[in-house]
Amino acid sequence: MGTPTHRPPTDVSSLLELLQRDPGRPRITWYGTGGERVELSGAVLANWVSKSTNLLVEEVDAAPGVRVLLDLPPHWRALVWALASWRAGACVVLDADGAAPDGVPVDVVVTDRPAPATERAPLVVAVALPALARSFDAPLPPDVVDGAAVLSYADVVTWAPPTDPGSPALVTAGATVGHAGLVTDPGGPAVRAALVADDLPTLLRAALQVWAADGSVVLVDRTTADELRADPARRARVLGSEQVTDDRLTDAASPA
Repeated sequence: MGTPTHRPPTDVSSLLELLQRDPGRPRITWYGTGGERVELSGAVLANWVSKSTNLLVEEVDAAPGVRVLLDLPPHWRALVWALASWRAGACVVLDADGAAPDGVPVDVVVTDRPAPATERAPLVVAVALPALARSFDAPLPPDVVDGAAVLSYADVVTWAPPTDPGSPALVTAGATVGHAGLVTDPGGPAVRAALVADDLPTLLRAALQVWAADGSVVLVDRTTADELRADPARRARVLGSEQVTDDRLTDAASPA
C-alpha cells in the first residue's frame, strides 16, 4: 500500500476523517464462526460510529469523564462502540468479567448479556452480535436500551463535546491510557492486517495502530483463526482473497 502521505491522526475524530477519505475502501472485514463475513467500508464504519456516538451523547451526555464499560467479546461491534465512546470524549473501561477493573462506577454498560447488567450503570445497552440481527434476540428489562436503537439516530455526529487530551480514554486491568496517547503515529506504512479476535484490549490497540497508518483490518474470531492455522491451503485462499499484507494469525494470544 506504500508509505502514507496523510498527516497522522491525533485523536479518534481525525482518525475517522482519515478512514473516510476513501469511503468505499474496506476498513473492517469480520470473519466469525460458521462462515459469517461482514465488511464495513470507511463510510459505513463512520456511519455506525456516528449513530452510536449520538446515542451515547443523547442518553447519558457522554463527554470526558463519562465511563463506558464494554462488556463485549472481541468483535467488530466492540470496535464500533469503542470508537463511538472515544468520539464523544468518554473513557472505555474493559474487564473480562464485565466489571470495572478499578472498582470505580461506570455510567454506561454496553453488553451482549444484559440480564445481569441492569444494576451496574444508569444506562445499559444490549448488543446483538450476529450480523443479521435487527434487534436483541431475547426480552429486555424496561430500563435496558436495545442496541438496534442506534439505527434511529443521525448518520453524522450532530454534536459531541471536545475531547480532553488529558482525560482517560482506556482503562484496563493493567493500565490507563489518556486520549492524548490513544491514537499515536504508527511509524510504518499502511497495511491490510489480519488480526485474531482474542483479547479485546490488545485488539483495540492493534486496530488503532493499523487505522492510524491508513490501513484496514481483517478481524478473525478465535475459532476461525484456529481452523485457518490447521488448514494452510484454506488460510492462503482466505488471506489472498482479502489481499492481506500483514498476517498476524500465527499466535492467537498475541494479535498485536
